[in-house]
Amino acid sequence: MKVLVPVKRVIDYNVKVRVKADGSGVDLANVKMSMNPFDEIAVEQAIRLKEAGQADEVIAVSIGVKQAQETLRTALAMGADRAILVVAADDVHQDIEPLAVAKILKAVVEAEQPGLVLCGKQAIDNDMNATGQMLSALLGWSQATFISDLSVEGEEATVTREVDGGLQTIKVKMPAIVSVDLRLNEPRYASLPNIMKAKKKPLEEKTAADYGVDVTPRLEIVKTVEPAARAAGIKVGSVDELVSKLKDAGAV
Repeated sequence: MKVLVPVKRVIDYNVKVRVKADGSGVDLANVKMSMNPFDEIAVEQAIRLKEAGQADEVIAVSIGVKQAQETLRTALAMGADRAILVVAADDVHQDIEPLAVAKILKAVVEAEQPGLVLCGKQAIDNDMNATGQMLSALLGWSQATFISDLSVEGEEATVTREVDGGLQTIKVKMPAIVSVDLRLNEPRYASLPNIMKAKKKPLEEKTAADYGVDVTPRLEIVKTVEPAARAAGIKVGSVDELVSKLKDAGAV
């Protein structure tokens, strides 16, 4: 069984995001970029499936700018077997929208015929949380979202989903689209020897046009602003005063 893992190049989660002075978007100049953390978890899970003998090949796919090669090399260094880069933009500030990404992934899936697509539940840059669900709809495949546990048995996968009310365990028929949550695993660090080996692993480069997908944005960013500054706290002298303040603020 092949496992396909889409990965996205995003601003590193340790970096404080800066908004451009004109409010047109986020400033990416001289900013450290890395793999989306949820996608990293998906890569780790795919590698674990291969190590357990449940997968034969792990393929990482990234859609965006040429610089996403670095992200794919990270996935290869972690243990993915090969990678596909679909160049769909020249400007690093252009974010390919979920529907276009899903359409490109659909074409990749049809070409590669994986038994499982493991993806992050969302990207930390736009928090869309839509690509996996859209891909499932386009392919007509089973889907399981927000998973914190996964086991594959033959033609079925049993997953534990993190839902508002707690945890939900379901079975889905393969092939399936599965989006992972934070508590599924702890991604490994790529060792230096594996980083060197990753440079020799195959990385195929395609374009959105190769798959016949139009990536022209359907959405327009009107304005980007910094979050409002948090108000300073106040000290109270007693429990009664605390309750009074909370009531005035509408918290109780």
